[in-house]
Amino acid sequence: MKRVYVNLDKCLGCNGCMIACAVEQSSTGELFKAITETPLPVSLIEVTTANGGESFPLQCRHCEEPYCIDACIAGAIRKDPETGLVLSDEEKCVGCWMCVMTCPFGVIRVSLLPDKKGKIAVKCDLCQDRKIPACVEACYTGALLFGEVEDFIRAVNKSKEDRDVLLNSR
Repeated sequence: MKRVYVNLDKCLGCNGCMIACAVEQSSTGELFKAITETPLPVSLIEVTTANGGESFPLQCRHCEEPYCIDACIAGAIRKDPETGLVLSDEEKCVGCWMCVMTCPFGVIRVSLLPDKKGKIAVKCDLCQDRKIPACVEACYTGALLFGEVEDFIRAVNKSKEDRDVLLNSR
């Protein structure tokens, strides 16, 4: 199954992926219109910083055995048997936050409903309506890759080879 992988050596923490995700979640799909929406669109990816100062984006890992599904009392989270994606149904969510509490990666967000009647849990769905997730498409440094694990390993190895060639030519 295709997933989003992060090459930590390339992430600058620019937040371009977060902005692209929020725009994708907006009702207009356009940056300058999205910033005027009420409520503001929520990014389903978060750029965070590790203890060493390295930045990296966090998004749903679409786990093989997701704790969030078992924790969801409303049955709002399910795993698609065909794609392997862990998806949430905003209509079924009751805002109990059990999924938020059980996610070992802390990637499920709380979002205000457009009608302002309450809050629901939201999570990355890998932009299932797009060929390439918005965060990956917007990544200026190429730190995000959408593909199979073998594609990611090849890309990281090539990046290391290119860096070694550059360093040896000095």
